[in-house]
Amino acid sequence: MPSTVIDRVEYDPENRILSVVFQSGRVYYYKEVPQGIYLTLRAARSKGRYLNNYIKGVYEFESSNT
Repeated sequence: MPSTVIDRVEYDPENRILSVVFQSGRVYYYKEVPQGIYLTLRAARSKGRYLNNYIKGVYEFESSNT
């Protein structure tokens, strides 16, 4: 199911970085994220809800505009 807020998610397994690209163009890079979290996010019915409940506030991040 497409997200109304999240454009796409990508994962770098070597560095354990989860990239979340929002519809606004803003990108958040979450650090030290286990691959299982990424896979569960991709499968989540509500990606925004999953992000808010299991990623935000749990993993350190950096952000940028694209």
